[in-house]
Amino acid sequence: MDDTRRGFFQFLARGAGLLVVSGVAMKTLAGRLFREALPARSIAPTNRKWVMVADLAKCDGCKDCTKACTKMHFVPPHQEWMKVYEVVDNPAAGSYFLPRTCMHCDNPPCVRGCPVGATYKRTDGVVLMDQERCIGCRNCIAQCPYSARFFNWAEPPHTAAELKNVYSVEHNYPHRRGVVEKCILCPEMLREGMLPGCAEACKMGALYFGDELEDAVTNAKGETMQFSKITAKGAGFRLMEELGTEPRVYYLPPVNRKYPSPGEKHMNQMGAAVPEEKPMHDMGAMGKGQA
Repeated sequence: MDDTRRGFFQFLARGAGLLVVSGVAMKTLAGRLFREALPARSIAPTNRKWVMVADLAKCDGCKDCTKACTKMHFVPPHQEWMKVYEVVDNPAAGSYFLPRTCMHCDNPPCVRGCPVGATYKRTDGVVLMDQERCIGCRNCIAQCPYSARFFNWAEPPHTAAELKNVYSVEHNYPHRRGVVEKCILCPEMLREGMLPGCAEACKMGALYFGDELEDAVTNAKGETMQFSKITAKGAGFRLMEELGTEPRVYYLPPVNRKYPSPGEKHMNQMGAAVPEEKPMHDMGAMGKGQA
């Protein structure tokens, strides 16, 4: 009996030793494969804390933001890094448009879910994606509650303009098969002190962007507002913030909209005839005619 018990414990000890050795070996192998230190990559080139504000009262659903993003980043077909939804909360209130991009969360589940550190958070608030590190496991897609990530199942179509560029995590092209992609907030433009491509292309001025530390956000029209003021007094909200993801994209509710409602816009696009207003009659003249 003692020999059997002794043999069993020796077996457990050998198994635990193998697990420790295997863990050390895997860590050493990962260090050899990915020699770049993740903390160093996470340090942004500027001392900023970027934030975006979408004013739903100004968004008319034109999708110029989507088109600009797609063109600038050579986004593959069937992907929309900036996607505009038509939302109906209830029939009585009418619908409105809502632009959805990567939320660049301060508590990003995608970053925690990536086993190889291919997606990571920078100190300026931007969540980047490194396709050279990505192994295509798609766990980050499963973790993201905003459906803001995409996977290239096949080799994306390329253009000469795209292929002449050297790959960088700050623009994520040339694109490739078997990796995840998403909005990265145009870091190259931020370096130059410019707005991201989506905000720059918004003729309605619905997308504001700026530095939370300076408490200021600006739109394409050059209108600068105090970030804390418009989010507090304007009843700003964040999508699914109850999940604890701490998104860095805020929304202002669609009140007193400054564009035709989605229904009116669709009618205008279809060329629907607008009924002419009947002329107002002079009540005095009508009385004289009757007399």
